[in-house]
Amino acid sequence: MNILMIEDNHSVCEMMAMFFKKNNWDYEFAYDGVAAEDKFSATPDKWDIILLDLNLPKKDGMQVAADIRRISPTVPLIMLTARDTESDQVLGLEIGADDYVTKPFSPITLIARMKALYRRTQLAKLSQQQTTTTSGFDIETEHFKMNTKTREVYLFDQPVSDLTPKEFDLLKTLASKPRQVFTRSQLLQLVWDYEYYGDERTVDAHIKKLRQKLEKVGPQVIKTVWGVGYKFDDEEE
Repeated sequence: MNILMIEDNHSVCEMMAMFFKKNNWDYEFAYDGVAAEDKFSATPDKWDIILLDLNLPKKDGMQVAADIRRISPTVPLIMLTARDTESDQVLGLEIGADDYVTKPFSPITLIARMKALYRRTQLAKLSQQQTTTTSGFDIETEHFKMNTKTREVYLFDQPVSDLTPKEFDLLKTLASKPRQVFTRSQLLQLVWDYEYYGDERTVDAHIKKLRQKLEKVGPQVIKTVWGVGYKFDDEEE
């Protein structure tokens, strides 16, 4: 992996550098929000994972996250935050973070989450080798088409753009089994690839953001099944 860690605490950076070296990963650090944006925007395709602290000098981490997402809707992004309130965590996820880790954190836990997110990203790339239907789409329903090779998504014949990796995987999971109800716990395991220890608002935050993007092209196809979870259903539309 090639990692960009945006963190103003030099001690934390030095500690993580030891773990990055142990895993034979390449890495660079940025110590404030302005330097981080300059470094990322110069080579946006270089990075496999962004680690972003929210409490940064010169420019707040939330704004940095939003700016990174404008440049790249798909680069994997993990927030590091001492703000342990639900509103801050949900806001970060809605801006486009794929995961968050609350400070103080265990380096081993962070490394595990990085590996899980990277694994999901690589699996998405490997899906390019999957056999597609004769029309070129892996998933097709009455009003929905998805090509995992090109990462193209069409709903009601309109393209759905700017999906983050997690939003794409979440939509793929739901649409691959139309009308099947998935609990939040099931979605955490299937999409995030590891346990979130019951933190189901992660799913809710991503569903909310995904719905906003889908609503730009047509009626809502991700349905809430109250007391259970979510399902994909475009037949009613």
